Amino acid sequence: MAQDAIVLGAGIVGVSVALHLQQRGWQVTLIDRQGPGEATSFGNAGLIEASSVVPYAFPRNLGTLLNFAMNRSTALRYDLRSLPAYAPWLARFWYESAPRRLAAAARDMLPLIQRSVAEHEALTLRAGHDDLVRPTGWLEAYRSRKHFEREANAARRISSEYQLGMNVLEGSALHGLEASIDGAYAGAIHWTDPRSVIDPGALTKGYAALFEREGGRLLIGDAATLEQSGSGWRVTTASGPVDAQAAVVALGIWSVDVARKFGYRIPLMAKRGYHMHYERDGRAVLSRPVVDIENGYVVAPMRRGLRLTTGVELASRNRPPSPVQLERAERIARPAFGLGARIDASPWLGLRPCTPDMRPVIGAAERHAGLWFAFGHAHHGLTLGPVTGRLIAELMNGEAGFTDPNPYRPGRF
Repeated sequence: MAQDAIVLGAGIVGVSVALHLQQRGWQVTLIDRQGPGEATSFGNAGLIEASSVVPYAFPRNLGTLLNFAMNRSTALRYDLRSLPAYAPWLARFWYESAPRRLAAAARDMLPLIQRSVAEHEALTLRAGHDDLVRPTGWLEAYRSRKHFEREANAARRISSEYQLGMNVLEGSALHGLEASIDGAYAGAIHWTDPRSVIDPGALTKGYAALFEREGGRLLIGDAATLEQSGSGWRVTTASGPVDAQAAVVALGIWSVDVARKFGYRIPLMAKRGYHMHYERDGRAVLSRPVVDIENGYVVAPMRRGLRLTTGVELASRNRPPSPVQLERAERIARPAFGLGARIDASPWLGLRPCTPDMRPVIGAAERHAGLWFAFGHAHHGLTLGPVTGRLIAELMNGEAGFTDPNPYRPGRF
């Protein structure tokens, strides 16, 4: 008998879950309050980060911590009113970032990271959108010679341990690869395995269109209406109620609201981020994303121009947007990358859903049959969307997952 499922959330994770369930014969309805790829999946640096084998951890360097505490950094900004809400989460994040626990998190995340490019490639070919993904890798650029040399040595060790493609570029070699970058950088590390996406929102929409072409339903609805209905689940949509045997919560940061409704207290907090597009000032075209390590922002070539994506802002979801972090990054990035006039009418704001142990939440809700969770991918939502879709579809279909799902289980909290 055909199985059916409701997938809540039409971002990159939800769309990927829907596609993988559909591929296994499930009848799937994908529900969101807006169109696919309109929330956090729309705005990011456009990276499929196949080289990011070590999660982004809480810094342990005293100088970095003092810099952050002053709240003048471009890499991290905090909203003072929001800090009490973040305090328990930050304490757990600091604990989980100790070297031994961070190494364990890296081991747990490795199976997902290693398959990220392959799972995207399978979907881009089916969707006919391989033109949106480029095999350029990405650059970590360093202004400090000392910092560059230290991190280059660390990168060589990581590259050898995990068999990652990597080149160390001195300043002149960096300029030879990317002529549009000025001479502010001592050097860069070119990670060659990652892919760059020139329009992340369009890629998510392309995957959603594939889902619809292959018979899936995409409806407008409110995830807050999710409720148990007999032995299954029901959601109210603009087209009426939808019932299914299973429901998958893939709502990014908003997943915590639905989980809490059914008694699951998952420590999920948002790292906010902004982006803005800029015209080019006439320099050579930037070919690949570049992260300015010391200043914590990314500049990436996109269809719409050069996209500047900020680092982390710790502010509650209901706090109004702040121009401070983007303006700081823009002042530094403009001369380095030749940013021209702003293109967007206002900065875009997105919410990266983060767990304190740096692992996503993927698996079955322990106390409710047919309820599944797929969220909490932090900075790697675009990277891990398709591979998450595969893993959770395998588990829902009763298959042996391609990797042990235990590190991601919801019940670990």
